[in-house]
Amino acid sequence: MPPVRRLTAILAADVAGYSRLMGANEEGTHERLKAHLGELVNPKIAEHRGRIVKNTGDGLLAEFASVVDAVRCAVEVQRGMIDREPEVPEERRIRFRIGVNLGDVIAEEEDIFGDGVNVAARLEALADPGGICVSRVVRDQVRDRLDYTFEDLGDQQVKNIARPVRVYRVRHLGVPIEQPSPTSPQPLPLPDKPSIAVLPFANMSGDRSRNISLTVWLRRSLPRSLASAGCLSSLAIRASPTRARRSM
Repeated sequence: MPPVRRLTAILAADVAGYSRLMGANEEGTHERLKAHLGELVNPKIAEHRGRIVKNTGDGLLAEFASVVDAVRCAVEVQRGMIDREPEVPEERRIRFRIGVNLGDVIAEEEDIFGDGVNVAARLEALADPGGICVSRVVRDQVRDRLDYTFEDLGDQQVKNIARPVRVYRVRHLGVPIEQPSPTSPQPLPLPDKPSIAVLPFANMSGDRSRNISLTVWLRRSLPRSLASAGCLSSLAIRASPTRARRSM
């Protein structure tokens, strides 16, 4: 069968820290991975009308005719993994990283090739353990069709891709983000005694001779008189003039 080109949604997945897990317990890790693939990942791909192109030892490459199906499958896999292996310590759990891209590929019977596949693999490498990263074209296609939140990670320069790739992280995997409830500011405690703030006014009459009698008294004599009375808890004085507004 000669190779053909087609537009497809590519899902790339691998196990975070696979070499470390294999080094700690080779046979146990291998059996656990087989169980995850057979019981969760592969059935989810089939459920969402995807096709497993190939297994990669610690992960897999799959394609979907629908990018919506691809992202939905990725989210359901990651959500399903949360509840698996509850008895295993967190540092020893198997956690997938998943990347999803939409691109034109060269398709053969046993494999798919092209930049679209390479970008999906690079997105997977950028994902956190248990996380999903998608390209901008994927985000644009599904943002109004799926109730997921996407965090913009900006343009990323990735290996063997000529141009930067705009990357988005799927957040909360469909769980609504809890917004903190707004809290009303607490009122300040009232002082035991009255408080007065003295603001000097700019003379707007045009007669500068009046500055001496009014402004100086406001800034000097009045504060001293009020303070000496001992009936105030605080006294604030502003040194710079405040221009009064004329009322119409």
